[in-house]
Amino acid sequence: MSVLSVVVPCYNEEESVADFYTELMKNEPFFREKNLEVEILYIDDGSRDHTAAEVKKLRETDQRVRLISFSRNFGKEAGMYAGLEKSRGDYVVLMDVDLQDPPSLLPEMYSYMEQGFDSVATRRVSRKGEPPIRSFFARLFYRLMKRISRTEIMDGARDYRLMTRQMVNAILQMQEYNRFTKGIYGWVGFQTKWIEYENVERAKGETKWNFWKLLIYSLEGITAFSTVPLSIAAVMGVLFCALAFALIIFIIVRTSIFGDPVSGWPSLVCIISLISGVQLFCMGIIGQYLAKTYLEVKRRPIYIIKDEI
Repeated sequence: MSVLSVVVPCYNEEESVADFYTELMKNEPFFREKNLEVEILYIDDGSRDHTAAEVKKLRETDQRVRLISFSRNFGKEAGMYAGLEKSRGDYVVLMDVDLQDPPSLLPEMYSYMEQGFDSVATRRVSRKGEPPIRSFFARLFYRLMKRISRTEIMDGARDYRLMTRQMVNAILQMQEYNRFTKGIYGWVGFQTKWIEYENVERAKGETKWNFWKLLIYSLEGITAFSTVPLSIAAVMGVLFCALAFALIIFIIVRTSIFGDPVSGWPSLVCIISLISGVQLFCMGIIGQYLAKTYLEVKRRPIYIIKDEI
């Protein structure tokens, strides 16, 4: 009998815990048909509501339910890593508790695993229900990553993914503190089948991802899987050095011919301001990479467990 581990990161999701379990258990006939033993691993990422208590209620009626509670909020990336690390299944699937990852897709996903795929991943083909500006920047991010990174990151990719134990172990070998799992999936490789589906809105509650959190997360992805920004900073430095040299020659020639070194100071101020801004921008890029290096070398744990059932 094979074991299927369902990893469910949660943060302030007391309203969705039971609903997710109910929807997942609609696949019970399929699990029995395929002779799959199921474990449901809820990762409570330092929730401030009664998420853990709701999971414990489920545990009382179904011993297949497990709970891991963090000492504080470490973020979804830490929750997914903990779930993969603590899972015991021959197959592991990551799912959001808000039902935006439809459990009804599991039979189709497993059928592709039986065909020999190492993972079955999902991507949204629409962003219905999302604010337009958020959708625009999301698509812009994926287009940018395709150009500046060698790691494949699919547009609209979800964290909803079914994987073999071999692939999970490969992901666990990547123990970096600054994690961007969408990039890690592509970096480790393995044969992946993509399934497309229409966007599903949250059943209950509110999303924990606002525009600025997504922006910061996208910067994490860029710095984690591309060094192109550092190259851009270097190229900009060379270009502005060349521009400055050309301006020096221009000023010398103009002063020699017209003898008027004073006029043009407003444009000079603008040029100085522009170059200063570019310098600060490049220093910011370098600072981002240094900050990531600083966090990595400290070797802090990715998460800390407060309670495990």
